[in-house]
Amino acid sequence: MPATPAEPLHVGDLVIDVHHVPGRKSVRVTVERDARIVAAVPQETDRVALENLIRTRLPWLYSKVRDREAEAAQRPSRRFVDGEGFYYLGRSYRLKVIDGAACPVSLTSGRLHLRRDCVETADDSLSAWYVDRGKQWLPRRVGPWAKILGTLPVDLVVRPLGYRWGSCSNRGALNIHWAVMQLPALLVDYVLVHELAHLHEPNHSPDFWRTVSRGLPDYEIRRDRLEAWGAGVWLPESR
Repeated sequence: MPATPAEPLHVGDLVIDVHHVPGRKSVRVTVERDARIVAAVPQETDRVALENLIRTRLPWLYSKVRDREAEAAQRPSRRFVDGEGFYYLGRSYRLKVIDGAACPVSLTSGRLHLRRDCVETADDSLSAWYVDRGKQWLPRRVGPWAKILGTLPVDLVVRPLGYRWGSCSNRGALNIHWAVMQLPALLVDYVLVHELAHLHEPNHSPDFWRTVSRGLPDYEIRRDRLEAWGAGVWLPESR
C-alpha cells in the first residue's frame, strides 16, 4: 500500500510533511533538495510524540534547510540553444539544435542533438531522454551491487522524484530519479547502493551505514561529492 499523506505538522516556523507508511517500524525525517521536510512514519504514530522527536532534531533540520536553500539559489539555469552544456554520466555535452532528426533528442558524435521543432517542449523531451537512458543503463549497473549487498530489487523504475535521488517501496522496488543520469558513474553507484541498503534498513541507522560500507567503503567521500554535484544538476520546473 502507498504512503498516506496526513495533516502537516508545524514545529516553530518549520512545516513538516507527514506521510503514514504501511509496515514502517520507525520514523524517518529527511530534508528534500527543495528544502521541504518530510517525515515518513508508522501508521500508529502519535503526533505529540512525533513533534517531540522533531524538536530533538531542530539544530540539524535548520542547518540542512539552510544548505538546501543555498543550493537552490546557486542552481544554474539552462537555455536550449547551441553550445549550452548538459551533463550525462558526469561529462558535459554541448547542445546542438538540428533539423530533420528522427528522435527529439540524441547523443551523436559527442554532441547532444535537440530537434528544432522540440525546442518549445525541450524540458519534456530532454527529461524523457534521460529516463530512456536510465532504463537501459541502470538495471545493468544495479545487478552487481545487489549481489554484494544480498538484496535483489523486484523492480527498478526511472521517474521524476522531485528533489530526491531515489526511494524504495515496501515491495522491494527501487525508484531512481532520471536526473541521476547526469552524475558521474561513481556517484550513481552511491545512489543505487544507498537505496539497496534501505531494503535492509529503512532508517539511517548505524546498521544502515554498515550495509552501505559493505559495498562502498568510501561512501562518505561519495556522499560529500554528491552533495556538491546536486546544486549543478539540471532540473526542469516540473522536475
